[in-house]
Amino acid sequence: MLLKDKVAIVVGGGQTPGETIGNGRATAIQFAREGAKVAVADKDMSAARETAAMIEAEGHTVFAIQADVRREPDIQTMVKQVIDQWHQVDILHNNVGVSIAGQDARIEDITPDSFNLLVEINLLGMVLTSKHVLPYMRSAGCGVIINIASMAAIKPYPLVGYKTTKAGVIALTEQLATTNARYGIRANVILPGLMNTPMAIEPRVSADKSRQAVIAERDQQVPLGRKMGSAWDIAHAACFLASDKAGYITGITLPVDGGLSVF
Repeated sequence: MLLKDKVAIVVGGGQTPGETIGNGRATAIQFAREGAKVAVADKDMSAARETAAMIEAEGHTVFAIQADVRREPDIQTMVKQVIDQWHQVDILHNNVGVSIAGQDARIEDITPDSFNLLVEINLLGMVLTSKHVLPYMRSAGCGVIINIASMAAIKPYPLVGYKTTKAGVIALTEQLATTNARYGIRANVILPGLMNTPMAIEPRVSADKSRQAVIAERDQQVPLGRKMGSAWDIAHAACFLASDKAGYITGITLPVDGGLSVF
């Protein structure tokens, strides 16, 4: 029970359709299993409710919230609902991100509209959620913010929008850590490597490449065991960073990547 009596908001706690579980959903479930009350926020309310139903089925405390991270009024409403319900916010977990589905492209092909959309979803959303949660954390004298970036931020990646915005998430997290340490607030960022999640796999499946082929190709790139990680690997890392066991850890960039970062 690493998170007993904590209140957590998991932004992006639903998921896109697919055969496996996504990072946000797995993290929301794991937070609840570790004792936290969890608010599952997602642009897709049906996806948020699906995650909440899974958590409720295990006997844990949860509710679902509809929120589009590009809309500040949605974020304000989300935070207000959590405060009204549970009177505190101990953990903010920012999981929202998009690449191919946001019409990302190589720099010679990117359009301003596509790039702006990626900035809004991948970076602005984390700025806004942090902006509206921080006053409550500062008042309480404690709190944890965990942002999900990507190994694409520090390794070669062909599409310009995702790489650039995820690098921005690292910079944002470092700034949150340095400007909020005096309030007892910690901020850290996780860099998933090649993961077997719906967002990573489904957009790459096509008439020319089967799901099995996509998975096999990605598995072979992972140094540790030649197998992609799962959303549970991200969830377990997030639970540690959210817990008091990580109480002296702030401002770090944590790869969860099967060794990809050092090969």
